[in-house]
Amino acid sequence: MHHVELGDPREFGRIDADGAVWLTTADGERQIGSWQAGTVDEGLAHFARRFADLATETEILEERLDARSGDPRKTQAAAAHLLEELPTAAALGDLDGLATRLQAIVDRAGDQTGEVQAERDAVRTAALTRKDELATEAEAIGAESTHWKNGGDRLRAILEEWKTIKGVDRKADDALWKRYSRARDAFNRRRGAHFAELDRERAVVKTRKEELIAEAEALSNSTDWGATAAKYRDLLAQWKAAGRAPRDADDALWARFKAAQDVFFGARNALNSERDAEFGQNGEAKAALLAEAEKTIKPHEDLEGARRAFRAFRDRWEEIGMVPRDQMSALEGRVRALEKKIREAEDSAWQRTDPEALARVAQFAERSAKLTEQADKAAAAGKDKDAADLRAQAAQWDEWAQAAKSAVDDR
Repeated sequence: MHHVELGDPREFGRIDADGAVWLTTADGERQIGSWQAGTVDEGLAHFARRFADLATETEILEERLDARSGDPRKTQAAAAHLLEELPTAAALGDLDGLATRLQAIVDRAGDQTGEVQAERDAVRTAALTRKDELATEAEAIGAESTHWKNGGDRLRAILEEWKTIKGVDRKADDALWKRYSRARDAFNRRRGAHFAELDRERAVVKTRKEELIAEAEALSNSTDWGATAAKYRDLLAQWKAAGRAPRDADDALWARFKAAQDVFFGARNALNSERDAEFGQNGEAKAALLAEAEKTIKPHEDLEGARRAFRAFRDRWEEIGMVPRDQMSALEGRVRALEKKIREAEDSAWQRTDPEALARVAQFAERSAKLTEQADKAAAAGKDKDAADLRAQAAQWDEWAQAAKSAVDDR
């Protein structure tokens, strides 16, 4: 945009002696008014200011086009109106130049009208497309989503973006808004129904947990330690399976249930601690008795003596009585190991005296002796070949007898 130069009004016209004001144009002079209110210079300045006003309006219209602000059709209409007024304008200045610039504005505005409309159409199409996408997404959430928090957050985010999207005509915008609104309402209805059902379920859970608390409290003073501990384990399993009660009640319910358990287990633990203290001396006595038995009972050297010693050990062991729980497993394990040594010695001794195995040894030896006796008779009768065969058979049976005896001795 170029500033309109005003110039010296005398270059564009004059005021004659009668006060007539003349404008000089390319087609010659024409009277544009009269001046009687002051000096000629004052009159020329007055009509120059009229031209300056026209020039300022023209510059403003050019700025609008350059900035692409406002509706170019309105700019074009304003420029055309000024252009129509120029032939009768009471102003001194370069009206021909001003007319050229106004005509340029009219032409440019016409071109820009098409461009702006195309841009607006593109913006409208993009806005329409985006709102349609948002409405479609909202409909999917409204119809299907069960992620209640994420779904609600996304619907709110869609609404915030929706507010920023401009350029859609009222009719289309209303139709798209109805789609979004219906989807949001559908989601809210389904979410409300879900949480209402959840509240009903949690109310049932609350009632069930109160029943379990009543059972737990009824057992809290029991001294039937083993059976009651098992019942508490079963109650805890039922508690976990029951699910969650309403959030504001579930922690309080658990505190009541746990308090009932703590009364029972606290009493049991106190009793066990007291018993463990009482049984401490028993544990020391049994440990000493067991150490002595492990050192003196040697079943592989004296099986019968070991048996007698173990029976005596067992009698004394039972007389001593209970030991602390934390010692029980280790002590009993050592007793079982001692019993195992005696059983192994018994098995070994039985195998060495197995009647069937000993009978086989005797049978093989007897067969060998008979064959040797027959061989001697054959030799005495001069039957040397028969005697040799019989002695070979006797040797084989004797070898088998020795093998059977070795198997018994190795057991």
